[in-house]
Amino acid sequence: MPPTINSKLPDTGTTIFTVMSQLAADCGAINLSQGYPDFAVPSGLLDRVAHHLRNGCNQYAPMPGVAQLREQIAAKTERLYGRPTDTDTEVTVTSGATEALFAAITAFVHSGHEVIVFDPAYDSYDPAIRLAGGTPVHIPLRTPAFDIDWPRVAATISPATRMIILNSPHNPTGAVLNDDDLNTLTDLVRGRDIVLLGDEVYEHIIFDGRTHHSLLGREELAAHSLVVSSFGKTFHATGWKVGYCVAGAELMREFRKVHQFVQFCVVAPIQYALADFLVDDPGHADGLSAFYEQKRDYFCTLLAPSRFQLTPSAGTYFQLADYSAITSEADVDFARRLTRDVGVATIPVSVFCASPPQRQWLRFCFAKDDATLEAAAERLCAI
Repeated sequence: MPPTINSKLPDTGTTIFTVMSQLAADCGAINLSQGYPDFAVPSGLLDRVAHHLRNGCNQYAPMPGVAQLREQIAAKTERLYGRPTDTDTEVTVTSGATEALFAAITAFVHSGHEVIVFDPAYDSYDPAIRLAGGTPVHIPLRTPAFDIDWPRVAATISPATRMIILNSPHNPTGAVLNDDDLNTLTDLVRGRDIVLLGDEVYEHIIFDGRTHHSLLGREELAAHSLVVSSFGKTFHATGWKVGYCVAGAELMREFRKVHQFVQFCVVAPIQYALADFLVDDPGHADGLSAFYEQKRDYFCTLLAPSRFQLTPSAGTYFQLADYSAITSEADVDFARRLTRDVGVATIPVSVFCASPPQRQWLRFCFAKDDATLEAAAERLCAI
């Protein structure tokens, strides 16, 4: 007789990204659901991976990450955000951003703690909080701009509040934090024992002249913060699952206690290759915003004749579309029907929310070549 299962996540199924990508494959649909780009990894970076694979860098890397790569991360952090960063004590390379988020939550959230998240919230936050024994407290972003309702945040903070998770540029909405947001956040956490977890994996993909305001750019906020970034998003290499976390030495010490037993270390030759490439081409990421802004604009132009309503995304490579002029179906049902009957896979936004959103949205990934976007748009405009 099999053992009794008392699930720690009884209401959690397979992630929506897996579900929709599999449905797209089964139906032969154009996959604008899961957020991976069509574009090639820079050839110079691939050359360095091949070099290190063939030249002996195939054993365990150091637990915090290869020293050369941590040096480049520290240099980048100071160059972009003005924060001097200690290579040895304040940077850890992780198995993608998801592992970094999990390790940070596990390290600092205990039973009885509350964690504030903003809906729509990336779907890995809530399960990690519950696995750590904490309670997720969901605050909806204000529509249509998807900005933070700071008076509600202030009213929600309690002695049990241990962490606030901030995601900017924001997945799935594309919204970005501004200077006023960080001013308010600074006032809210001053004198409070609150950890800030910054999910900033789309830091290099931000549009219309906006600036990415990192938690690391404010000394007072940085003292509270663990900030997570992703090489996969930056170098079109999501399948490599390499990210990193930057935090003050005391926070990082606790973070590494968890990281070492979740992943221990990240694939060595890719770390060495990334370090080399960041030395050879430190400005590679500087062109990403313009590149993806063109993709966003083209996708929005293609869908302009459709019945979808779009407000251009402020960042990320995702675009929300309001489909209320087409149908009153629930977004999960409509997303499945679009995949099966129209041949375009997308992500329903309600799966990122504790309570159903006020409007009907789908999330499209526009990190695709023009031909793919054109084929998808032709089908969507025909609805």
